[in-house]
Amino acid sequence: MYTPSSLTETGTMIHRIQSPLLAIFGFVLPLSVALGNMVAIIITLLWLAKGDHKADWEQLKRNPVVISILCYYLLHIIGLVWTKDIASGLHILKKQSIVLLLPIFMCFTKKEDTKRYIFSFLFAIAITIAISFAIWFQVIPPTANAKVSDPTPFMSHISHNPFLTVALYLVLYLLLFDRTITNKQKIALLIFAIALNINMFITGGRAGQVMYFFMLAILLFQYFHKKLIKAVIATTVTIPLILLVVYNTSNIFSNRIKDAITDIKEYDDDKNTNVGLRLAFTTNSFDIIKNNPVIGVGTGDFNLEYEKVNTRKTPQLPATKNPHNMYVLEMVQLGILGLLSLLSILGSQFYQARKPSSHLQKSMGIALPFLFGIIMFSDAYLRGHYTTMLFVYFSSFLYKNYDEETN
Repeated sequence: MYTPSSLTETGTMIHRIQSPLLAIFGFVLPLSVALGNMVAIIITLLWLAKGDHKADWEQLKRNPVVISILCYYLLHIIGLVWTKDIASGLHILKKQSIVLLLPIFMCFTKKEDTKRYIFSFLFAIAITIAISFAIWFQVIPPTANAKVSDPTPFMSHISHNPFLTVALYLVLYLLLFDRTITNKQKIALLIFAIALNINMFITGGRAGQVMYFFMLAILLFQYFHKKLIKAVIATTVTIPLILLVVYNTSNIFSNRIKDAITDIKEYDDDKNTNVGLRLAFTTNSFDIIKNNPVIGVGTGDFNLEYEKVNTRKTPQLPATKNPHNMYVLEMVQLGILGLLSLLSILGSQFYQARKPSSHLQKSMGIALPFLFGIIMFSDAYLRGHYTTMLFVYFSSFLYKNYDEETN
């Protein structure tokens, strides 16, 4: 990798701004797609201008997370060979190309700036929930993406609540593990944590709320490290208690739980419900997988093949372009190879999280694949713009081999 003394004048300038620029990306990420894309493009162009990509590759090729991401994307390119709908396949490749930002971002990260990346993201989340509460209390009118009953100002609740969960993990981590923060900072973080908890349940992101409870369990097990019995007791007491409190205080949460239970009970009679449709999507998708188990139907053929099965099995239901399950989607498109490729990303993150000397890197490095592994059962979260960017941003500094950098 570069050292300041070995850089050209242009390279020196890039070296100075590369890490702050990544922090700026972390700030704009939850607030604006356009600004996020703009900063990502600038980072990419600067990486191209920096030159000496051979040195970058020498480090990146030893990183299992980078290799798994590149193989995952390459498999989607290869999947075009047997797809019938090339246009759809190319569209998916374009959407999926966000993951290619990970190795580029990784070239710009610095270990000493880890907290800068985290706090820039948390600052943006603080702005987000401040506006969310202002909408909820009807201090300001709802923005285009929000309504009083579901105040998510910059993105839909599908993405909003996972962002809140990641932010809350970081805030709670700082409160529980960071010995360098002052008492005033602890009070500010505690207030922030309370606000995040409340905001989680005045918005309607059911998958993000499930993710939230798993996040608490992960954090408790990390806090009671090597004390398994205490971790189990703390989890079995804390999670049901919070669930009970939330169920009895949040109408939007309790109503969605009741609706989900009703949808499941009445599935045989009425599949055209929120949960019913998702179950039908999965069942019909497995019909496609059964006939194409190894390599799937191709990168772009989910829509075509699903419509055939839907017409035959559930003609009363609308067809879908997404089974609302990332694992099922990959198996339909690329068979067992696609599933293994997706799992290899999560597996490589767990493996890489064992290496860093930083406690934060280890803890968050383990939490991130757990949390994404859970929510990907409910939607294609590594294909949506916001959540894929979130995944890429945190992966870029959590899984970098800092110890292998040339000083």
